[in-house]
This record gives sequence, structure tokens and C-alpha cells, in this order.
Amino acid sequence: MKVVARADAHFADFVQARTDALLTTAYLLSRDRAAAEELVQDTLVALYPQWHRVVDADSSLAYVRRSLVNRFLNLQRRKSSGEVVLAVPPDRPGPGDFSQSVVDRDLLRRALAELPDRQRVALVLRYFHDYPDQQIADAMDCRIGTVRSLISRALASMRGAPAFTGIGDRGQQEVGK
Repeated sequence: MKVVARADAHFADFVQARTDALLTTAYLLSRDRAAAEELVQDTLVALYPQWHRVVDADSSLAYVRRSLVNRFLNLQRRKSSGEVVLAVPPDRPGPGDFSQSVVDRDLLRRALAELPDRQRVALVLRYFHDYPDQQIADAMDCRIGTVRSLISRALASMRGAPAFTGIGDRGQQEVGK
């Protein structure tokens, strides 16, 4: 009975402390706030009955994040290829008036949205969560070489994305001023 109570307390503490981080990851993957909230909720609901495994893991957050990534990828595989997903920007305004950074973030979101799911997952885990190749490979259940290939192809696609045309030129012009 004490083990169950301890697991329940750990679950409640974990949800309170880590939901924002999980929501951010889910949003970056799904590009939709409502879908991100549903993804996090479904992941936590699925893990709750076996929460002792999460508690026993080296890192509870890494365990849950891997489950979230796997759930996201599985959902993407199930979707019909004809389904159109619309990206909705978050409703939280940024601090201050940083119009150019807002434009750049929007361009980044658009370029990320054009990537295949696995490439997007690899980029989010690498550049948002600073995961090393091995940890990304573990989270995506693939080889390190596959991770490097996914990241390389994703970056090449983003560099050539129409949304990014001229960003490098703008940066060069500002440096030359």
C-alpha cells in the first residue's frame, strides 16, 4: 500500500513540475496547442498504471519524453496521408516588441512544419533539448547513424525552404552596416 501511495505522490509531483516542459516538446512536434495538450495527457494516462517503471528509470523525464515521442510518431503513422494538419501559433505573446524575432520564429515553425515527422523529432530533441546522438537514437528507437542522417537531411531541407530564403542575406547586410 505504501508503494502505491509513493508512486501516486511521485506522479502528482512529476505532473506538476514537468507538464510545461512536456507541453513545449509536444507543441514543437505537433505544431498545434490542442494536439500538444492531448498528446501529453494521453502519454501520462497511458504511463500512470505502470508509473513504478517511470520511478525506477534513471531519468523520469527522459522516460516520459521518450514515451511522448513514440506516441507522437505512432499517431503520425496512423493518420491518413490525405489529412491536412494546420499549424496554429501559440496564444502567448512574447515579452516586449521583438518583431524580427517573432518573424524569424514563425519562419522556423513553418520550415519545421514542412519536415517529415521523424526529421522534426530529431531536430527538436537535438536543438531544443540538447540531446546527444545516442539519447536521440534511444528515444527514437533507431541507430545513431540514422539520427545523424535525419538531422543532416532536415537541416538541408530547412536551408532550402522558401521560408528561409534571404534570411542569411539579411544577416550579412546587418553585419555590413
